[in-house]
Amino acid sequence: MVRLLEKRKRKGNLLVTFAVATFGLHLLTLLLIIIQGLTISQKCVKKTPTFVQLVDGKPVNNNSELERKPEKIREFVSKTMISMFNWSGKLPAQNINQATNPKKDLGISIKTPRGGSKKVATSSWISSFAFSEDFRKGFLSTVAELTPPEVFSSKSNQAILASLDITRVYPPQQIEPGKWRVGMVANLVQKRGEEQKIVTPFNKDIFVQAVDTFDYGNAINLTDLQKAIYTTRRDKLEIYEIRELCLADRYDNLATDGFNRCQNR
Repeated sequence: MVRLLEKRKRKGNLLVTFAVATFGLHLLTLLLIIIQGLTISQKCVKKTPTFVQLVDGKPVNNNSELERKPEKIREFVSKTMISMFNWSGKLPAQNINQATNPKKDLGISIKTPRGGSKKVATSSWISSFAFSEDFRKGFLSTVAELTPPEVFSSKSNQAILASLDITRVYPPQQIEPGKWRVGMVANLVQKRGEEQKIVTPFNKDIFVQAVDTFDYGNAINLTDLQKAIYTTRRDKLEIYEIRELCLADRYDNLATDGFNRCQNR
């Protein structure tokens, strides 16, 4: 009887030991899974490294994520503002066929500060994604107020075309790391036919900042508009403020002291 009890005790101890060991292995496996999940999560949310943009478009890796070449900043400002005020009545071409036979631009409705809604050109709407989100909506509403409804007219004799004629874009002045101020002298030219032409001075002080962006993964599933928006953000720069440019004395005198004189006035 005593031997039988001893055998049962041994079997019971082995079962307890096996259960404890199994439970410990489960805990260890669970811990490893949690660690692996956290590692993958950190890699997923990690920002892609920013590269210094060169004039020829080739990036060079740099430790500073806030550096941008002056010529690249000037190119970004010119490209964005020209596209913003390119009111041709036609959609931006996405392929060779559309370049020779462009589609009619029906415009995109935008809410205005007065409570109504007006249309902006599709090129303006796409270009607006080169602006910071808090500044984009307000500026796009202003552009909608400026855009004549005749831009979207189907009658060629009534249609209005507009373009931004840039005279000069000044070298960027760094305000702080990753932020620059760029002066631009331009004219907004609106045409109706060959005879009617309206030229409006468009001299602006444009504030630009460096940003991080994520590349799209699968380009096949994207629409043409989505591809255009991603292309707009590819420069890793954005406009976060626009002011009136005060041209103190001569254009060549537009240095830091010139800006200060304008502010004092």
